[in-house]
Amino acid sequence: MAIKTCCFSVDGKRVMNIEDFKRWLRKFDADKDGKISRKELEDAIPGGWFTRWKGKAVIRSADSNGNGFIDESEIDNLVEFAQKYLGVKILQL
Repeated sequence: MAIKTCCFSVDGKRVMNIEDFKRWLRKFDADKDGKISRKELEDAIPGGWFTRWKGKAVIRSADSNGNGFIDESEIDNLVEFAQKYLGVKILQL
């Protein structure tokens, strides 16, 4: 995912706080329904077939109720995924 921040930790991970992460996510909520769909995630991640695969992986990992969307109650799951697979360090303030 193209996450742009100005700060990096010593281990090279991008650093942002949870509010910055949520604000970044809201940019991709194209229909403004408060949920992020797989299509919206794919639009956020540049790069062909890999994008579709990664979008599916994110949804599978973060979508705890299985409705195909990531909503506010599943943000923590998405934070965990981003920290584990996307090289992002999210600070809980």
